Amino acid sequence: MNDITNKVVVITGATKGLGAALARGFTKKGAKVALCARSKDALVSLEKEITDAGGAVFSMPIDVKIPDHAENFAFETLNRFERVDAVINNASILGQRVPVSDYQYSTWKDVIDVNINGTFLVTKAFLPDMMKRRSGSIINLSSGVGAVGKPRWGAYCVSKFGVEGFSYMLAEEMRDYNVRVNIVNPGALATEMRRAAYPDEDQSKLKKPEDIVNVFHYLVSDKSKEITGERINAQDFRIP
Repeated sequence: MNDITNKVVVITGATKGLGAALARGFTKKGAKVALCARSKDALVSLEKEITDAGGAVFSMPIDVKIPDHAENFAFETLNRFERVDAVINNASILGQRVPVSDYQYSTWKDVIDVNINGTFLVTKAFLPDMMKRRSGSIINLSSGVGAVGKPRWGAYCVSKFGVEGFSYMLAEEMRDYNVRVNIVNPGALATEMRRAAYPDEDQSKLKKPEDIVNVFHYLVSDKSKEITGERINAQDFRIP
């Protein structure tokens, strides 16, 4: 029931931090992955690493906030693998850590576009396949500031609140199609984004992205087929 062999898993923002850990972690368990990110060079490098290790991977450089990019990514992924079992909306950007009174509109717009609109566009592009097959798992990444407002988190905080609202709404829409939608808060991890948010923090004391990939394996597996509309704190979650 917890087997993910041959599952087809889409991962956005796949070249850094948690996204890269998920790409490696899923292929090591026998899943097939479709990866996207903005950096072509980083994708080529990661795809070669996974292929050399015997994994099945397709990658495509896209900007998730551009509708045509999301649609083309879905089209090419389905053309390659014929179906998609899970979408992990991991792509996000931090923006500024300043008061709203000092926040630049251009940065605000970019964060909202990537974090909320990108999640919407990628999800929408893959939903028809899942709805047709009446099966699928959508996992949207949130944050501690996606549930509790904290000062100086600006558009990132707002975007993660938006992602959570989108997830709860979509979970209800998809119940009759057996497509489950869940939220994962990864918690504090040793990543580049975390370092940008907390430059003085000692990351040696933090968990690594690889430490929580099993939570995502569970949410993609058939063992979690009854779980939808849930918010999971990855570092506290105990897999049944």
